[in-house]
Amino acid sequence: MMAEEHRDLEAQIVNDIHFKEIDLVNRDPKNINEDIVKVDFEDVIAEPVGTYSFDGVWKVSYTTFTVSKYWCYRLLSTLLGVPLALLWGFLFACISFCHIWAVVPCIKSYLIEIQCISHIYSLCIRTFCNPLFAAMGQVCSSIKMVLRKET
Repeated sequence: MMAEEHRDLEAQIVNDIHFKEIDLVNRDPKNINEDIVKVDFEDVIAEPVGTYSFDGVWKVSYTTFTVSKYWCYRLLSTLLGVPLALLWGFLFACISFCHIWAVVPCIKSYLIEIQCISHIYSLCIRTFCNPLFAAMGQVCSSIKMVLRKET
């Protein structure tokens, strides 16, 4: 029964990866780059009142900036998008592998091993320190302080 459930889960994961609908309209559904790389002409070039260029220069500059940014991004994503996606996929797969197969087992192992040590440590504290601190508390409990204001 478990093997059958495992196969069903594995088939579902494969189907999710291969047949997942890709949203071509909203390509940043989690708003990762909403404010980071959203740069328009007005965010970079702005002329304060009293220092305006010719209207034609302003319009051509706006068009040049916008079109060059658009096509440069498209060219770079065409040339480097797939290789970088492969690189990032490989990197995050390695990180996931290390986390699943090394980090979490090391932490779990440490917690199991430290539990034994913590029992021994707490036993030593209760055996040696508690009586010492109780005795020191009784000695110090008879100390009285009086504050006087002298004029």
